[in-house]
Amino acid sequence: MRYCKPLYYDDFRCLAGDCPDTCCAGWQIYIDDDSLDRYERVKGLFGSRLANSIDWQEGAFYQDGGRCVFLNEENLCDLHQELGEDALCDTCRRYPRHVEEFDGLRELSLSLSCPEAARMLLTCTEPERFIQWETDEEEDSFEEDEMDYLLFTRLEDAREVMFQILGNRDPDIENRMAQVLQLAEEMQDCMDEDRSFDMDDVIDRYRKENENGVMQDGERCDGKLARRYETCCRQFPIFHKMEHLRPEWGLMLDDMWRTLYAPGEKQYENICRTFEDFCESSSKNHTLRQQIGERLMTEFIYTYFCGAVYDEEIAVKIRFTVYSVRWIQELIMYRFIKKGGQLTMEDIIEMTWKYAREIEHSDINLGILEEELR
Repeated sequence: MRYCKPLYYDDFRCLAGDCPDTCCAGWQIYIDDDSLDRYERVKGLFGSRLANSIDWQEGAFYQDGGRCVFLNEENLCDLHQELGEDALCDTCRRYPRHVEEFDGLRELSLSLSCPEAARMLLTCTEPERFIQWETDEEEDSFEEDEMDYLLFTRLEDAREVMFQILGNRDPDIENRMAQVLQLAEEMQDCMDEDRSFDMDDVIDRYRKENENGVMQDGERCDGKLARRYETCCRQFPIFHKMEHLRPEWGLMLDDMWRTLYAPGEKQYENICRTFEDFCESSSKNHTLRQQIGERLMTEFIYTYFCGAVYDEEIAVKIRFTVYSVRWIQELIMYRFIKKGGQLTMEDIIEMTWKYAREIEHSDINLGILEEELR
C-alpha cells in the first residue's frame, strides 16, 4: 500500500478548549458500529447518559442548539473527560484528518475547516511538499472496473505538473492559477472527445512550458474588475442554494452582499483597488498574498483532483479549486473592509476555515457547487 501526506501532517495537535471554534457543533456526528457497541456496554450514571444521548436508529449523537450534547460550556467533551480518548468514535478521534482512498494508495490530509489545520497550512512559507512511503499491508480489494488505472496515472502526472506550476513563484499567482485551469480544461477536452491518449502530450507540454517560463496570462481566472464584479454577482446566489450549517454563516453572507456587491460596480472597484493597494503596500503583504493563493490552490488540488478518476470531471475539480480560492479571497477582502482597512493573519485563517467548514463538510453543498460548475 502506498501512502502520501503533507510534510506538516504529523505536527497537528488539537487546541481543545483553546480553539477559536469547535468541531462538535454545526454538523451531525455519526458514530461507527464498534463505538456504538462500546457505548451500549457502558454502565452506571454515565452509561445512562450515553444511552439517552444517542439516536440509535441514526447512529449519531443528539444535538442541543446545534451543539453535540457532550460538548460542555468550556467547549470540551464530557465523553472524552469521563472515558478517555480511546472511547471517542472514529469521527471524533480522526478529525480533522482526512483520507482519500484509491486502489493501492491512501492520501492523508488535514481539513481546512479546522482552525489549527488552516493555520498550519497558511503560515507555512515554503512550497508545499508531500511525503510518500510504502507498506507491506494488503491493499483493499477494488472491483476491476472501479478505477481506470491509466487515467489515474495521467491525473497523478498532471497534478504533479500543477504543483510545479504553483511552486514556481516568479509569475504572479493569477498567472499560475490560469495555467493550472487551462491544463485541466484541455485534459477535459481530450476526455470528452475520446482522445485520452492525447492527455500525455498536453501534460508534457505544460511541464515544458513551466520549465521554460512560458506562462498563460491571468485573464481567464481574474480579468478586469468589471468582469470580476459580474462574475461575483452571478456566482454569489449559489451560496443561497446551499444548506447553511451554522446560522452565522448566512448572516455573514448577507452582510457581505450588502458591503461588497449591492452598492454597485463602481463601489466594488474602489474596494478592490483599496485592497490591492494594501496588498502591494509592502513586499511582506505582496508575498503573503502570493503564498496564500499558492497554498490554497495546492491543498484543494491535492485533496480533490485525482478523484476525477471516478467521475471523469477533470475540469470541474479545478473549477471548484479556483472557485474556492476566489471566494476565500473575497471573504478576506470583506473582512479587510469591515475592519476599516486592517487585516491580520488570524483574519485570513478565520475566513479560510469558515468557508471550508460550510462547503467541504456538506455533501449537499459539494453536489450543488459541482453541478453549477459543470
